[in-house]
Amino acid sequence: MTTILAGLSVGAVYALVALGYNIVYIGSGTLNFAHANLMMLGVFLAYWGLVQLGWPIIPILVVSLLIVALAAVAEERLAIRPVRQIQGQLVTMVGAATLITGIIEIAWGQQTLSVPAFFTNAPTHVLGGAVVPDDLVLIGLAILFTAGFALVSRFSMLGLAALAVSEDRDAAQMRGISVRRMQFGVFAVSGAIAGLLGPFIGPLTFASYTLPGSLAVIGFVALALGGYGSIIGATIGAFAIGLVQQYTNRYIGGSYENLMVFAILIAVLMIVPNGFFGARRERVV
Repeated sequence: MTTILAGLSVGAVYALVALGYNIVYIGSGTLNFAHANLMMLGVFLAYWGLVQLGWPIIPILVVSLLIVALAAVAEERLAIRPVRQIQGQLVTMVGAATLITGIIEIAWGQQTLSVPAFFTNAPTHVLGGAVVPDDLVLIGLAILFTAGFALVSRFSMLGLAALAVSEDRDAAQMRGISVRRMQFGVFAVSGAIAGLLGPFIGPLTFASYTLPGSLAVIGFVALALGGYGSIIGATIGAFAIGLVQQYTNRYIGGSYENLMVFAILIAVLMIVPNGFFGARRERVV
């Protein structure tokens, strides 16, 4: 059970990265390659507030949320909005991710930093397995945010408008939906979530400027397994990846974790190219 809980806690991090991708994808049809970098910026801000400034948790959450949301909005305005073609946006988003990583490196250096836990580091026992309280909170947050955004995307006017933009930007605009405002809004919301969750992720991942690269890749694997645009599917895929990594590490070896994940990804996509929960889109030509 300890291995399962460890896998779910790691999968929760991947799920929150995939959630940020999906929020932007559903509302703008764009995949934000810099989301993992924004999340790690939130982790470093948590270290800055907790360790360097000694602030209590509430002000840290507020400051981290605001700063990362502003960074996401700046990315949308400077790297996404001026570029219409998807190919060009991919280049500018990679540039934004590199810029965020460079800012983190300049501000905090290249050393991996330890973010203090919110609760005690002493493990507690759940269903016969040992887990630290912070990991349980992280798993709960991943499930809570996934359920919340799944409901919003399906049963609210704002969520349906975002889905319309994802399906067809031109048709959505003809129906009176402001595509630019929607795109601006989803970047702001995804950035705010990344900033808010950074302090909760930090105790598990530590603060490392090199980590966003691997988080970004595994986040996209979770999207591919669950299906692009499927919030619940991506979270299930992320939890599955965490479990595969932990069991591979336990029984085969840590160096084979990602190899096993990508082998499973290839096998799944050969059977269901759109992912387990992805919908095939058809257009009249």
